[in-house]
Amino acid sequence: MSLPPSTANWHWKNKNVTKWGQEWFERELVTISVTGDKEGESVSITEVQDVEGDIELGQRKSKLITIYDCKLKLRWQGTTSDGTEVSGSLTIPEVSHEVTVDKLSDYTYNWSLSTASSPEVTAIFKLARTRLPALLEAKFAEFPNALVDTHGKDLTVSTDPSRSGTPAPAHGATPAAPAAAPRVAAAAPPPPKKAEKPLNTIVVKVEATFQASGPDLYQLLTDETRIPSWTRAPAMSRALPGTEYALFGGGVRGQYVSLTPYTEIVQTWALSGPTWPSGHFATMTTTVDQGTDSTKITFTLSDAPVGMHDELKRNIEGY
Repeated sequence: MSLPPSTANWHWKNKNVTKWGQEWFERELVTISVTGDKEGESVSITEVQDVEGDIELGQRKSKLITIYDCKLKLRWQGTTSDGTEVSGSLTIPEVSHEVTVDKLSDYTYNWSLSTASSPEVTAIFKLARTRLPALLEAKFAEFPNALVDTHGKDLTVSTDPSRSGTPAPAHGATPAAPAAAPRVAAAAPPPPKKAEKPLNTIVVKVEATFQASGPDLYQLLTDETRIPSWTRAPAMSRALPGTEYALFGGGVRGQYVSLTPYTEIVQTWALSGPTWPSGHFATMTTTVDQGTDSTKITFTLSDAPVGMHDELKRNIEGY
């Protein structure tokens, strides 16, 4: 007997797609080119010589996660204003989920020039170093979505036959991304019926400090167009008291109770998943306390079901 989709998608799964990822980089990066300010100047990526590292797609409690850390070796080629051919190599030590999606660090570019130096050659070398990184990073931002779009259906058991070609909406709050999540409003599921029996509940509290301003963090948590940057899934949020919201494609949903701009958010909170009691809503209170050089955020989830403390704390800390 097969498991229902809600249960099957809760299991942890991994798919190794290293060969597909290598071919993606080899195909996509050689389309990058740019022209200079002088007539005839141009530079482009001409070859992906090596993609070193593993590339996987994982599913954790109904959430698709890109798992990759690659070292890229590229060849670039340019033309000076007087028609001289210029060439060199470029090594990028880390193209990973952590850099592209989580933005935990910046990309590092190690450039080399093979052509003998001249003023015109130096100009092309400068053009490559100043203009190609932005184009490369735009391509890198496309990679996680391409990975999910191509292979997500192999891990996710869809609840809708019409979605057989794409992953079903993710449920649950587990660690994304990239960074470049689609800004599409998630359809809010109908509110569940009120729980018939009282539950034994607990309080889950998580504190975190960020090198960012309070208003910026407040907006990241409430602005429908910015929420997908950290959930890596569609969201619905009007950020007004009494309105419903949905995060992680409907995996977390509830209603805003009160919002004090830039300092506090109070909202009812329910998780879509087999371990969450049907019809039960907890209350999430988020306080934003900006200091002189950092901002402290405190997440307090009250009325959470007994027995889920560790799971909920891990999920909140992960995001």
